[in-house]
Amino acid sequence: MSLSRRGFLKSMGVLGISSALFPSWMPKLVFSPHGQQSVRHDILVAIFQRGGMDGLNAVVPYGEGGGYYDRRPTIAIPEPGNGYGSVIDLDGFFGLHPALAPLKDIFDAGALNIIHAAGSPDPSRSHFDAMEYMERGIPGDKSTSTGWITRHLQSASWQDESPFRAVGMGAILPASLRGEPSALALRSIADFHLGGRQDQIASIQRTLAGLYSVQAPTDILDMKAAGVLNTLDMMAQLSAQEYYPANGAQYPDSEFGYALRQVAQLIKAGVGLEIACVDIGGWDTHEYQGGSDGTMASLLNDFAQGMNAFYTDLQDEMGHITVVSMSEFGRTANENASGGTDHGHGNAMFVMGGGVTGTIHARWPGLHDAALDESDLAITTDYRDVLAEILVQRLGNTALDHIFPGYTPTLPGIIRPR
Repeated sequence: MSLSRRGFLKSMGVLGISSALFPSWMPKLVFSPHGQQSVRHDILVAIFQRGGMDGLNAVVPYGEGGGYYDRRPTIAIPEPGNGYGSVIDLDGFFGLHPALAPLKDIFDAGALNIIHAAGSPDPSRSHFDAMEYMERGIPGDKSTSTGWITRHLQSASWQDESPFRAVGMGAILPASLRGEPSALALRSIADFHLGGRQDQIASIQRTLAGLYSVQAPTDILDMKAAGVLNTLDMMAQLSAQEYYPANGAQYPDSEFGYALRQVAQLIKAGVGLEIACVDIGGWDTHEYQGGSDGTMASLLNDFAQGMNAFYTDLQDEMGHITVVSMSEFGRTANENASGGTDHGHGNAMFVMGGGVTGTIHARWPGLHDAALDESDLAITTDYRDVLAEILVQRLGNTALDHIFPGYTPTLPGIIRPR
């Protein structure tokens, strides 16, 4: 590979290293501005439940009585104490779907918050638009190209040059991580370094070593080249190690479980991870949604098993980890003629970690006709309020006007400061 230092300079962005040096199958390595993080802040794991989760069947307002049960004659979850498949009571009004049973112990331990009637104020029922708006953090705005997490990284009072500062688990980056400083899309730790291409990696390493003083870097390009080699070596070490979850944790055999398992491995490896984004899809349950059993129950079980395994595996680390889940919108209050639910509005969010208060936060609007937003659960907590409180209290970033431009969050008081 013939490449001059000037050519390498041209191949680089401000912070990133382009495909001029690396083959297309390798993830883009990106380095943040130089600096040190003076105070330890939480690692954030942001989970997106793509497709529109039915929050009314995930966190069941069984205390509504007929307001809930009459609207869902075939898919409603039976009241607590009604035998198999009944609601797991939380506070006398709300309860968990039985498939979310693995979350009950976490809630009882005070490490799980549930925020109901939450979501984005934008009325879109388009999956694409609703997801884009939520991840950009500016509902209704299609002109802003950066994501809310990227703007958090831009405005943080500290910077970190680890290429693993922000990672999206998957083949492409989520919209929340778009922009500079760029993040790393990581399908798997093994694929990053292995994939049967050791000869190409060795060639890259030799080229970098020949072009730059990577053993004793003296300028910015030397340091970045050294960083690339260090990253490749680090990933080689991680991929070669057999990872054993702690405390008997058992991740589900699913893409979601696999992603969380790798996030846990990165956290324990101490590679400088600050943000990890994980997706779990399949929530668009227009048909055959099921009640205590069925399609949605399987999705909820995967979600709950993954969350429980992550919590168990990182028990000693959870004091400085925050996990938050969201979905682009909820589902209609009434079931449809196909035994499912259609695109709705208000939904439920979950926040897990050392800073939560172990409560249900719900300025509950009710499910009677006059309380519905058209045919949907009304939103009384803007999802940005929840994210803003995590940013301020756990991630140490108060630049909310930059992260959520045009919006002044109201902190709900459910996240303790570090």
